[in-house]
Amino acid sequence: MSPRIPPRSSDPSELSSPRELARSAPGATRESAITVTDLNNSTRTLVEQTFGYFWVRGEVTDFKRHRNGHWYFSLRDSASQMACVIWSRDQQGIPASPDDGMQVVALAQMTMFPARGSLQLRITRLEARGDGLWRKAMEQTLARLRADGLLEPGRKRPIPLFPRCLGIVTSANGAALHDIISVATRRRPGIEIIVSCASVQGESAPREIRAALLRVRRWKGVDVIIVGRGGGARDDLRAFNDESVARAICDCEVPVISAVGHEIDTTVCDLVADMRAATPSAAAEHAVPALADLQAALRARHAKLVSAITHRSASAQADLRTTSRDLRAAAIRLVDKRRAGVGGIAGRLNALSPLATLSRGYAVARGPDGETLSRVAQFQAGDPFDLLVHDGVVASRVEDVTPRTVPRITDGGPLRIQDQRPSTVDD
Repeated sequence: MSPRIPPRSSDPSELSSPRELARSAPGATRESAITVTDLNNSTRTLVEQTFGYFWVRGEVTDFKRHRNGHWYFSLRDSASQMACVIWSRDQQGIPASPDDGMQVVALAQMTMFPARGSLQLRITRLEARGDGLWRKAMEQTLARLRADGLLEPGRKRPIPLFPRCLGIVTSANGAALHDIISVATRRRPGIEIIVSCASVQGESAPREIRAALLRVRRWKGVDVIIVGRGGGARDDLRAFNDESVARAICDCEVPVISAVGHEIDTTVCDLVADMRAATPSAAAEHAVPALADLQAALRARHAKLVSAITHRSASAQADLRTTSRDLRAAAIRLVDKRRAGVGGIAGRLNALSPLATLSRGYAVARGPDGETLSRVAQFQAGDPFDLLVHDGVVASRVEDVTPRTVPRITDGGPLRIQDQRPSTVDD
């Protein structure tokens, strides 16, 4: 049966005493006992309302990355430690996960984990002493870019010597834009300049820089792009260490100059760009050569070209003279060689010539029809014949024919008349 509750009274004298109020509070009696869950939830609400947000410093220890994306670790000093958690939704502004032993300063809220009834710090911002977290995040980004070959020196493209159109990606209100335009127009009056504005710091900066680069790429009329900002604190350069911005620079079809005006620091964009300039003004000087510089370069190239042509002409003339001399000597050697060969052949032919035989004292008899008479049977008394000697022809007639045994002579060969009795011959 439920206890009877007396009606409320507006008379202060009729109000319950403090002891009665305490006895009626939850958990004051066996009947009003509360659950452990209610106790922990009430404790968490009380702790969170009491402490609010505050900064705490300490050393990171026992860091663990849960499969759901949350980070769990402890912060400790020389005497105490406190459990900490960074939910995955709170990690957006933290460049990298902390390492064990790293000294950090954290923006935290004291809370309670109801399931175990343990106090813990819920951290929403985390900063390492010095640039530890940002340096670690940059090293991780560079490792991924290096694995994809985006940091290779061979990937970088030369800046065009005579750009007709210059693209600029920077803040519309910053001094960097004014410096770039001023230097570019002074060095090349009339150069075309396309400005694609974007925030260069803050949470939205990486997204806006990527969008600005995409607008320039879609226009397709730019010869070189300058991406950068003026000077600022180290934390102001976060957008230029963003991996997505670096990859957007690598995706550009034209060369990109990184002009982050913080000379002592090197950003990820500096390393992936085709050229790094210390300041926006220096980037404009690299991108847009002055007219005087161009004229001097043209004069230098003209002088170099004239010198090269003169040297090449002199070298060609020397080569021609040498070739002509070598060709003449080779022709003389060839003619001498051929002349010697022809002389040898002529000597051999002369040795086989009948005229040479005649010059040695032989004679050849021929009939009226020109037939060579080489046998006794071809001669008849009274027949005319011609006798060929070395220096002419002797008209002859056969007076007498006396066969005699003589050495065999080859048909058509010369007939030598010797050791015979003289024949009567009519000249």
